[in-house]
Amino acid sequence: MSLIKKQSSKLKSKKKSRFSKINAWLHLWLGLASGIVVFIMGITGCILVFEHEIKAMTSPWLNVESQSREKLLPPSKIYTAVQKAMPDKEIHGLWYNGLDKTIKVDIESDSLIYVNPYNGEITGMVDHEDFFHEIDEGHRYLWLGKEIGTIITSWATLIFFFLLVSGVILWFPKKWNKTTFKSSFKIKWSARFKRLNYDLHNVLGFYSLILAFLIALTGLIMSFHWVRESTYWITGGFTDEKENIEIIEAKADTLSKSKYDHLTAADIIFYKVRNEIAKQNKEAIIIHFPDEPKDNFYACTDMHNGNWRDLHFDQKTLELLPSSRKYIGDEKFHDWMSRSNYSLHVGAIGGLTTKFIYFIASLICASLPLTGFYIWWGRKKGKK
Repeated sequence: MSLIKKQSSKLKSKKKSRFSKINAWLHLWLGLASGIVVFIMGITGCILVFEHEIKAMTSPWLNVESQSREKLLPPSKIYTAVQKAMPDKEIHGLWYNGLDKTIKVDIESDSLIYVNPYNGEITGMVDHEDFFHEIDEGHRYLWLGKEIGTIITSWATLIFFFLLVSGVILWFPKKWNKTTFKSSFKIKWSARFKRLNYDLHNVLGFYSLILAFLIALTGLIMSFHWVRESTYWITGGFTDEKENIEIIEAKADTLSKSKYDHLTAADIIFYKVRNEIAKQNKEAIIIHFPDEPKDNFYACTDMHNGNWRDLHFDQKTLELLPSSRKYIGDEKFHDWMSRSNYSLHVGAIGGLTTKFIYFIASLICASLPLTGFYIWWGRKKGKK
């Protein structure tokens, strides 16, 4: 019987198609080549999923006691208070984060300043390059700098996307029966470590497949222009006539003709956004002051679940310019997809629920190079 079994196993191995052999070979060696990068990006991704929640719990200077929205100080008051406390610093913008959060002040410095939104007092000054900044640098650039790191992480993401495809091909049984069904969908926790490791790679890889594809695809959209353009076209973009978006720039002499100085203008825009334009998270607003006399005002609103809405205001009339974004709920599907790419990548699209699911998926993605390496190493030792 043993001889027959050996002969049948040899026949099965001979029946393996050339495509299957090439696919298995590529899955192995591309996995080994990109494993360290995928592991680092997966682990750092896990940490970054809950960045804002962890910061809120560990950074007391970010939180204040919530008061009524009428008591929130306008940009001119915050600007004056910070300038009085730090006269040598140039203020570029203010980040209102809600009624129970401090305002982040954008200044020319390596530090971040946080201000109480109800009295203008500085609650904290922290180093910009904090723990999460370093983790983000690792996730994006592997701590190698933007020029080199971006190339490595971009191509590693593309390889990881291919590994997911080839992994599905390897996972899919030739015949479905009770045994193959059980081994494909269930982890045998009572098995020896070698078999358990194989199940962790094979089964967990399958269960995380959809989210792993989504994380990889959204990463590729951020990394490669051709992927971004292709995805936009596939989802329905470029089929309609392109909208004529008119970007109006104020001329250099309009500043002197303007009815408003930049602080009064910032206050008007602040109230206009809160009361007339914003639809979600209305107390979270970014107001950016023009860097040059010819520049228009920039504001950001509807910051919710990883999405935001860019607004541009004419410096002279303070009217909303056509280059401003629509509310995301009013966008066509291809534009909604394009604007939601970051939210889909980090798992913020559905709040804490999707963040937790993404955390698990990212952790599994980080484990795949480890379990895959051990499978290869175990077979190599076995052959010896």
